[in-house]
Amino acid sequence: MRSEQMTKGIDRAPHRALLKAIGYTDNELKRPLIGVAQSANEVIPGHVHLDKICQAVKDGIRMAGGTPMEFSTIGICDGIAMGHTGMKYSLASRELIADSVESMARAYPFDGLVLLPNCDKIVPGMIMAGARLDLPTIVVSGGPMRTGVCGGREIDLITVFEGMGKYRVGELTEAELIELENAACPGAGSCSGMFTANSMNCLTEALGIALPGNGTTLAIDAARIRLAKAGGEAIMHLVEKNITLRQILTREAFHNALAVDMAFGGSTNTSLHLPAIAHEAGVELTLQDFNEVSDKTPHICNMSPGGPDHMEDLHQAGGVAAIMKTLAQSGLLHEEALTVTGQTLKGVLADPQITVANPDTIRPLTDPYHPTGGLTVLTGNLALEGAVVKQSAVAPEMLVHQGSARVFDAEEEAYAAIIGREINPGDVIVIRYEGPQGGPGMREMLSPTAALAGIGLDKEVALLTDGRFSGGTRGAAIGHISPEAAAGGLIGLIEEGDQIRIDIPQRTLSLLVDDAEIARRRAAWQKPEAKIKKGYLARYARQVSSAARGAIME
Repeated sequence: MRSEQMTKGIDRAPHRALLKAIGYTDNELKRPLIGVAQSANEVIPGHVHLDKICQAVKDGIRMAGGTPMEFSTIGICDGIAMGHTGMKYSLASRELIADSVESMARAYPFDGLVLLPNCDKIVPGMIMAGARLDLPTIVVSGGPMRTGVCGGREIDLITVFEGMGKYRVGELTEAELIELENAACPGAGSCSGMFTANSMNCLTEALGIALPGNGTTLAIDAARIRLAKAGGEAIMHLVEKNITLRQILTREAFHNALAVDMAFGGSTNTSLHLPAIAHEAGVELTLQDFNEVSDKTPHICNMSPGGPDHMEDLHQAGGVAAIMKTLAQSGLLHEEALTVTGQTLKGVLADPQITVANPDTIRPLTDPYHPTGGLTVLTGNLALEGAVVKQSAVAPEMLVHQGSARVFDAEEEAYAAIIGREINPGDVIVIRYEGPQGGPGMREMLSPTAALAGIGLDKEVALLTDGRFSGGTRGAAIGHISPEAAAGGLIGLIEEGDQIRIDIPQRTLSLLVDDAEIARRRAAWQKPEAKIKKGYLARYARQVSSAARGAIME
């Protein structure tokens, strides 16, 4: 056992003495030692209950003959960090989380690892560390939040963000906005739509690194506690068989995740996180892979923010396993891929209880919402390395659009113009210097897109950025434009009034300015000073790669 490096033999008497100071017995120290990386805290609603989930995981480990050793990581809630300096730290925190889990698991040679995250950057950050470490590993998430209800209709966090826009134009009173605020997030869990956290938690099932139900079982359900105990037991089987994470995180597993992502219309942020995880696992995953899988995979779930369904609807319809079974029956998945159950995906999906219970929530492939996947990658002179859009959440009339550029060098400037009613139908809003280097940190910008939806312009105005959008964004919001402005990308040379053409069906994004004029502007362009010159973000800006590569640290 790996843990014997710190527990076995006369030379490890000092080590055992320190572990006994914690309360571990000789018998416990002879068993497989399982690290449990959890991110419980009192600042994220998706994490406030993780102490209870963690206890259930530890109970499962003990029932199966192991000794759990719990440790913590940081976590940032994108919704609470939204719209201020805090959002600069969100994506960057993914690397800190990965480094911290790696550090703990190297300092303490655990025999296995349970990753217990729940929200946006914590899920990929922990999995990235797991891929580096290549130990027997399983992911047990905290589960999604129950859907809010207000005035007899289902609502979620995005309803409140969009409600701010409605309030600004007089469509909601302050009292009505507060009523939404009080009802949208009814308790613990990751926000209830197919936003980034839930997209990534669902994709842990598709990758084969979590048990069925991990992505959709509600945070507050007793079934979540039982699932956590089962996860604790499962890690012991993985340790016994020495099935490590990289044996599961193969290229085939990542293509399964892409197919499921396209089928349920996941967050655009998966185009950052899946390549970053793949990089740590030694697998090359490019934005071109997203388009290739999207071409083959129909969009069969209409989840919030693009549609009416929430996570509990998907769970009741059969969950991620039912989506995978639907895809597998048409040969769209690699069924030989290994999973943490010890079985191949084919073996997991052979369970007769896995079935589609509601064909309106999980449609048959013959009757999809869209014939191709929920995400698509655009290229063109404005996005030589790529840009990402959730095409399933774009109104049909905005799939092809040409308009005049309205240029802003920061999110706050654009938001002020939107709520100040300075944006006209047909405009193309450009928000730049918000990329991984230029932001720094590639801020998620839900406020501008929600404001556009709130004032009724989401079907008439496009928004482009080298930053990123929330998984809760809808409309013609195109992000991750690479190369970014701070790296000399063409987005940094756009001028007010320039014509920009978007053609999502043809996957192109073009600045309609002649080459001679672009050359003149490039010759005059000067890279702006760094916005943050000290601390972690300054180091991050110097080391982070393009968003097209997953914003990994070089």
